[in-house]
Amino acid sequence: MEKFDKSKYAKIHSIESFGTVDGPGIRFVIFMQGCSLKCKYCHNRDTWNHKAGTVISVEELLNKIERYKNYILPSGGGVTVTGGEPLLQPKFLITLFSELKKRGIPTAIDTSGMVNITDDIKELLKLTDLVLLDIKHINNEKCKELVGFSNKRELEFARYLSDNNIPVWIRQVIIHGYTDDEEDLIALKEFIGTLNNVKKIELIPYHELGKFKWENLGFNYELEGVPAATSEDIGRAKKILGLK
Repeated sequence: MEKFDKSKYAKIHSIESFGTVDGPGIRFVIFMQGCSLKCKYCHNRDTWNHKAGTVISVEELLNKIERYKNYILPSGGGVTVTGGEPLLQPKFLITLFSELKKRGIPTAIDTSGMVNITDDIKELLKLTDLVLLDIKHINNEKCKELVGFSNKRELEFARYLSDNNIPVWIRQVIIHGYTDDEEDLIALKEFIGTLNNVKKIELIPYHELGKFKWENLGFNYELEGVPAATSEDIGRAKKILGLK
């Protein structure tokens, strides 16, 4: 990665000016570049490479965001950073979120939470209005198999958010044969029940829409043959989790 001031510049993959699935209202969504996980179902496989992406400044991003503020804010929306893993570039996000706060623009982070809770992360979270926390798997061994890492840090991250009253939406991708086991969903429900800051639980149906990215990059798609989650699959999971 090129050398640059990490408080003023970051590597991003892309932006979306009219996001509707990454937090409340209409969102300006920033896809950060770089991720350390190896999620078999990842639909943004092209964001993994830390050396790829485009270097952008806080000022340039703010100028882009300002163009859309007049329809983002009336919708109850704001800015969401996702990835990749946005928390790998916290110094930049501290600067960006500080400026967004001055402008009255709500902030959200979509993350796996699989990071060490450093002073930079703590400072960033103080500037964050909402965390979209993607629980990869509640079962530690299955989590290692699915994404390549233990779930220890993401569960600690969830507890930190709860202890500090930072609003969170819990997200769980429902994948046939991987994350839809009844025992695991019950364990997930019990864990969520220990948190006091959960505003919403989102069940995201697994799909193969990102498969072509894996193939274009020359990689074998990890979940070849796994069927997309149906409305019945989501309904079953909701019932187990006690959701409407």
